[in-house]
Amino acid sequence: MIFSIARKIGIYLPDLSSMRVVAAATITVTAGLLGVRHLGGLQHLELVAFDQLVRLRSPETAPDPRILVVEITEDDIQRQNAWPISDEVLAKLLRKLQALQPEVIGLDLYRNIPIEPGHQELVAQLKQPNLIAIQNIDTLAGTPAPKVVSPERVGFNDLAIDPDNAVRRNILFAESDGGILYSFSLRLALAYLQQQGIQPQGSKSNSEHIQLGPSVFVPIKEDFGGYQSIEAEGYQVLLNYRSAKNAVREVSLSDVLSGKVDPIWVKDKIVIIGSTAPSLKDMFITPYSPSLKESYKMPGVLIHAQMVSQFLDAATGKRSLFWSWSESQEVLWIIGWITTGGILGRIASHPLTLSIGFVLCLGTLFGSGFYSFTSAGWIPLAAPALGFVLTVGTVVSFRSYQAQQKQQIVMKLLGQNTSPEIAQALWQGRDRLLKSGKLPGIRLTATMLFADIKDFSTISEQMTPEALLEWLNELLEVITQEILNHQGIVNKFTGDGVMAVFGVPTSRLLKTEVEADAKGAVACALGISDRLEKMNQNWQRLGLPVVQMRIGIFTGPVVVGSLGGKDRLEYGVIGDSVNIAARLESCEKHRQPTNCRILIGYETLVHLQEQFEVEPWGLLALKGKQQMVDVYRVLEPQRIGTPLAKAEGILVSQTELALPELPQVE
Repeated sequence: MIFSIARKIGIYLPDLSSMRVVAAATITVTAGLLGVRHLGGLQHLELVAFDQLVRLRSPETAPDPRILVVEITEDDIQRQNAWPISDEVLAKLLRKLQALQPEVIGLDLYRNIPIEPGHQELVAQLKQPNLIAIQNIDTLAGTPAPKVVSPERVGFNDLAIDPDNAVRRNILFAESDGGILYSFSLRLALAYLQQQGIQPQGSKSNSEHIQLGPSVFVPIKEDFGGYQSIEAEGYQVLLNYRSAKNAVREVSLSDVLSGKVDPIWVKDKIVIIGSTAPSLKDMFITPYSPSLKESYKMPGVLIHAQMVSQFLDAATGKRSLFWSWSESQEVLWIIGWITTGGILGRIASHPLTLSIGFVLCLGTLFGSGFYSFTSAGWIPLAAPALGFVLTVGTVVSFRSYQAQQKQQIVMKLLGQNTSPEIAQALWQGRDRLLKSGKLPGIRLTATMLFADIKDFSTISEQMTPEALLEWLNELLEVITQEILNHQGIVNKFTGDGVMAVFGVPTSRLLKTEVEADAKGAVACALGISDRLEKMNQNWQRLGLPVVQMRIGIFTGPVVVGSLGGKDRLEYGVIGDSVNIAARLESCEKHRQPTNCRILIGYETLVHLQEQFEVEPWGLLALKGKQQMVDVYRVLEPQRIGTPLAKAEGILVSQTELALPELPQVE
């Protein structure tokens, strides 16, 4: 019952052999995919998926009120008519900001050499205890910090760039020849948090991990989340962007110098000074870049502001730090989806069922990934999705190959002599018909037709073998066409004869189905008779002999299925009904009233519903049969609606023949 219902809705429950296919596909795809993933071949796809998740999640709607960015714009550069801006202008900017009592000021500008005028004034401002300056990690190849700024007030502003040139990581510490360096954003955050009594400390679970407030900063490794081959040197975490734009409040250099800044924006806040002018090329690609048509790169100073905001939110418990699974958990996750793809490819037989299952599974996969991402979890998506698709494709392709093999078996067993309708019906029921490469025996009611040429030996003596073969093929082709036109199957050619079956290989149990087969066989015989008359006329003009044929038709129970061994198989029709049809064709050979004699048994007549004119021949003893058979000769089709069948003055009605009614099978 379960298998029947499953097949009706397009789902086939897997058997042992099909599960081997799923297992083989799963193992193959898993080995190949994990190998490519280990070599970093899927990292780009995972990063693309990560960026999409960043853009899909809800951003922080309001700017971070704790941070103010003083940006140096293109307009500011034009007003100063110089770049870099002089020490005098920068000193003036710092004085105005300090007067508004910020908690800490971060100077994201390199000032390691004097830019007169006003250098001494700038030096005085750089000595302020709440000012943080920048340097490069590699000071030999990069830029060092101003000498007047003490090391504890210096942070490196180098950014971790991924292989696709995007910034997705936040570096806390780095090693240099001078020891451990703090990042610029971390220095700013720690200076701000210190006033709130939050200081870095070792985690209780791992003393090597830094903890700020409730958050433990677990350093990422080269295989964190979707990463597989990144430089994870130093102490890094994944950068949790606040939003694409308006993450923090921004004011221009000119606004500060002209006193147009609200003091509330500065007092007890973190103020970061940096350039946003595109001409200075301090711009970087972020996860938001693919969705931005203009200004798709983010200025470095704003990225540092995003990092500071992340530190502050993590330390106060407002936003979680990103986490990921262990490598073993990720591998199990990927294998699970690969296996799911194999099972779906096996059990979904109908294209619609496969499509719906495919979409639902991928939707579940990406839905799970997005749900985890909203909880700051980064789990692989590209690898399981690709594995799922590859396994579905592999199993479906193999099933398609198997289907072709089955089709070849069916056609080999039945030959090419079936009508398109029957071939389609066979193919739709292939899984029920075919078992282990064979058609199992099926008991059904069918109508057999045997046709044979009278005096074929005499005719063959009058023709050369080549001419005989061509002539015989012409006749057999006509017979075959008529059989196919009437929904029959040519089971075999017997030299100069043909055996055809109507009502196979699918079960024919309903009365209407058996009647249709019987009518089709008789109509086919009459069609052959008509074609034979036309061919005889043509052959006579060519000097060829006139051909006479005998046709025997009988309806009854038979068993159909594969006959033979693995090296030689054919579609067999077995049963006493087959023998009777063959004996009807060969009986009473001396009685040949027309060029095509058609004899049927009483068991066929009961299904014709008076649509054909017949002549009773009475009970005949057939060769090899102990019981006599009631035989009738088919004359010609009778007009529909005539209640009686007439034959040479003899009225033959259904009442007089006492034809039994077949039971209607529901």
